[in-house]
Amino acid sequence: MVRGALELERTERGVLPHRLPGWARAQCSDGQLAMVESQPSGVRLVFRTRATAVELDTLPTKRVYVGAPPLPDGVYDLLVDGRPAGQATVPGGNTLVIDMTAGTAEHRAGPSGTVRFAGLADGVKDVEIWLPHNETTEILALRTDAPIEPVPPGDRRVWLHHGSSISHGSDAASPTTTWPALAAGLGGVELINLGLGGSALLDPFTARTLRDTPADLISVKIGINLVNADVMRLRAFTPAVHGFLDTIREGHPTTPLLVVSPIYCAIHEDTPGPSAPDFSTIGEGRLQFRAAGDPAERAAGKLTLNVIRDELSRLVKQRATDDPNLHLLDGRDLYGEADFAELPLPDQLHPDAATHRRIGERFAALAFGPSGPFTDGPFTDGPSTDEPA
Repeated sequence: MVRGALELERTERGVLPHRLPGWARAQCSDGQLAMVESQPSGVRLVFRTRATAVELDTLPTKRVYVGAPPLPDGVYDLLVDGRPAGQATVPGGNTLVIDMTAGTAEHRAGPSGTVRFAGLADGVKDVEIWLPHNETTEILALRTDAPIEPVPPGDRRVWLHHGSSISHGSDAASPTTTWPALAAGLGGVELINLGLGGSALLDPFTARTLRDTPADLISVKIGINLVNADVMRLRAFTPAVHGFLDTIREGHPTTPLLVVSPIYCAIHEDTPGPSAPDFSTIGEGRLQFRAAGDPAERAAGKLTLNVIRDELSRLVKQRATDDPNLHLLDGRDLYGEADFAELPLPDQLHPDAATHRRIGERFAALAFGPSGPFTDGPFTDGPSTDEPA
């Protein structure tokens, strides 16, 4: 009944969904990656039932940033027969106390909680509970007032997507309103979201995970984390992208594969990374970022978003001569300079809820629309008007 996860870890009390398999996690000890891959973006419980009341016990792990106001509790979205039917949160839980100035993180144990949805219509229906996209969630128990059964897979195609925190969900309002979830709903596909905040770094284990995961459609969004983490130069970038795509093609030789370049981000368009936090407004609950690199360093091969877009365009064009199912989408077609003027990135890096919706709708039109690379599936022409209840 758990969809969107690649592995379920058995714990003392329940199961913990992971978006990277254990062998991949064992190849990297980075705490950021460990945190974000266990945050269940796109992971949902799906079952069929006549129940009018559903309860889910979970043990969340919430982030607390030293010196900043508390973050809101993660949101659970309820869908009934594909339509929004409720939202809830689970208070309490474990906490991960992060001190960004000291570069430390401390785990503190806390109590589990329960999310309850009642008053559901009688009759057989398909129920989905989308777990919070930004909150590690251990599933402890599911209770209903009528029997449940799995929902058959159906004929919806599976879309496998990898990207950065923007794909993970960043500041989206809820798990079904991250841009990949919105695009999947409009495109009529099943989503597996491997958006990993701060961790879209062309890691070989991520490429092998994409290679080994069954999918009908694949997209990879490449760029922003390579700049803001300042992890490589152009000399390393080009063969790394080739190797990443080569590995995916080992398992998916003819699957439609869409490479997405970075959306517009003013601070890094022509200024290299790393991104540096600006703590001056953190006491007000706002954290800003700035580009700490020097534009002159481009001459030495430092990456900027424009450098990456140009190289991805050249690289994909070169490969597409032998790979007709390889495509490129310029991220500025999803969110460009004019969008930034209208809907600026609040912290200079991450889109807010309204921008997630815009990106999701545009991706759906460009990828799943009549002339898009993913066009063979059903597509809803126009933005969704359904908002979570």
